[in-house]
Amino acid sequence: MTFDTTDIQLLHYLQADAKQTTKELAHKLNLSVTAVYERIKKLERSGVIAQYVALVDKNKIDRSFVAFCHIKLVQHTQDNIVKFEREVTSLKEVVACYHISGDYDYLLKVVVQDMEKFRDFMVKKLTSISHIGSTHSMFVINEVKHTTAIRL
Repeated sequence: MTFDTTDIQLLHYLQADAKQTTKELAHKLNLSVTAVYERIKKLERSGVIAQYVALVDKNKIDRSFVAFCHIKLVQHTQDNIVKFEREVTSLKEVVACYHISGDYDYLLKVVVQDMEKFRDFMVKKLTSISHIGSTHSMFVINEVKHTTAIRL
């Protein structure tokens, strides 16, 4: 899909704050409310805007411990991949899972309360998945940059 400069600006504003009213956006874009509404609907229908979410401050809900876990499967069979992906998506502590290239097969982003909860997660949940051959974990010391916005 091709975007004109107005679409790009609109997406920029929505990624910064999706709760803005169409009236506020219309004022910023120098368009009518109806024109902004129609552009948003077009972006939603085409799937460019996939969903709207509330971003929760993990520190305010006592989930400030972040770890990244590399996962290596025992074997790269279709059955193992499908089973692992199904099981890992059910783990509430895993907020992101990527199938990656390189020495490891997956990269997980895990958010929990503290080191003790991370250990419980590893021992009781993650390592109970039968197709995992090895894991390697790294802990976040400081979050330097975090954004959900994609620049166009």
